Amino acid sequence: MRTRQEIEDLEDKILAPYGMRSKDSLGRVHKEPLHETRTCYQRDRDRIVHLRAFRNLEYKTQVFPIFEGDYYRTRLTHTLEVAQIARTIGRNLMLNEDLIEAIALAHDLGHPPFGHAGEAALNDIMTGGRVGGRAGGFLGMRAGKNKSRGFNHNKRSYEIVVREKRYPSFEGLNLTCEVLIGILKHKTTYDIPSSGESFLQENPTLEAQVVNVADELTYLNHDIDDGLTSRYLSKEDLSESILWSRTLERIERAGKSLSEDIERNQIVKSLIDIQVRDLLKTSDEKLKEYNFSFSADVKKCQDQVIRFSEKMYAERNELQKLLNKKLYHHYLVERMTIKAKLVIEKLFEVYSSNPQQLPYEIYDRDKKYTKDEEKEIICNFIADMTDRAALKEYKKVS
Repeated sequence: MRTRQEIEDLEDKILAPYGMRSKDSLGRVHKEPLHETRTCYQRDRDRIVHLRAFRNLEYKTQVFPIFEGDYYRTRLTHTLEVAQIARTIGRNLMLNEDLIEAIALAHDLGHPPFGHAGEAALNDIMTGGRVGGRAGGFLGMRAGKNKSRGFNHNKRSYEIVVREKRYPSFEGLNLTCEVLIGILKHKTTYDIPSSGESFLQENPTLEAQVVNVADELTYLNHDIDDGLTSRYLSKEDLSESILWSRTLERIERAGKSLSEDIERNQIVKSLIDIQVRDLLKTSDEKLKEYNFSFSADVKKCQDQVIRFSEKMYAERNELQKLLNKKLYHHYLVERMTIKAKLVIEKLFEVYSSNPQQLPYEIYDRDKKYTKDEEKEIICNFIADMTDRAALKEYKKVS
C-alpha cells in the first residue's frame, strides 16, 4: 500500500520544479490532521465530487438544454472533458495532476440553469437592470443604480465550496488555498475572475492556468461538435476560418471516405490535437524562459505562462467569432435563450413578491433581511437549480 508520504515523495521525483507539490500547500483555513493515504489535493478532489452541486451539473445546460436531446454536452460532461484535457496538458508539463483535477471539477459548480443565458439574466437582475424589457419589470426591488453586486458564477462556485454544510466542526469543504484561488480566479472568455477574499490575493498556480486554457479549448471544439450534430451549424459556416480549413485539409490528406459521424469526430479530434500541440510547445518555451525554481516563484508572476502561440490565438479567435455568429446566435438558439431568460425572470419575480415561498433552509423566517440580502438569497436559490427543476418550478408559478 502506498502512503501519503510516499505519494508526496513521488511528486518530488516526477514534478518539474515549478509544479505545485502537495506538501508545499498553503493549507486549509481550518486545521485538519493529514490523511494516511491521500494528499491534500486528492482529498479536495474527492470532496468536490461528492457535492450535490457537482451532481446537479448533469442537468445544467452547456449550449443545448437537456430537453433538446441526449447527445449534447451538459455542464457535467463539459466539466469532465475539461478535467481530462487539463490533466493531459499537466502531465506533459510535469505539473500536479491532482490539483489540476480538483480545480477543473469545481470550476463550474456555481453555473446557473440554462448556461450563459441564465447567468446573463441573473446578472441583469442583480445589477439593477430592467428585466425582460417590461415596464416596471424590475420586480419592485430596485435598490439604487448598480448598488447590488452582479452575478458571477466563479464567485458562486467559491461560495458553494466555502458554505456547504457537510462537516460538524466547520462550514464549507475546507479546501486548500490553491484550489480556492483556482476556482475564484478562473478566467476565460466567459469567466470573469473574482476577488475580495483577503487571504486569496496570491496569483494562481500553473495548474490553475492549465484549467483556464483547457476550459477554453474544450468548449470551442465541443460546441462545434454539438453545433454540427444539431445541424444548426454546417462545415460551410466555418470555412472562413484558417484553423478550420487547416484541420479539414489534414483529414482529407488521409484520403479515406468517411461517414458523416466519423468525419465529424475526426474533425473535433484533430482540432483539439492541433491546439494542444501548439499550447504545449509554446508553454514549454515560456517555462524555459522564466526558469522558475519553485512553485512559489509562479505565484509571484503576473503573466500568463500557459498559453497558445500568437498565431494560434489569432486563428482561435477567428474561429470563435464564426461560432458566435453562426451557432450562438442561430435563430433557434436565440429562441432557447429568450425562453431561458423568461423562466429565470418569472421565478425571480414570484419569489421576490413573497420570499416566504422559499424553503425553510434557504429563508429563515425568524431573521430580518434587507432587500439586497433577499435578492442575493433568491439569486443563489435559482442559480443552484437544474434546468429541469427551474422549468418544473416555472410551470407551478405560471
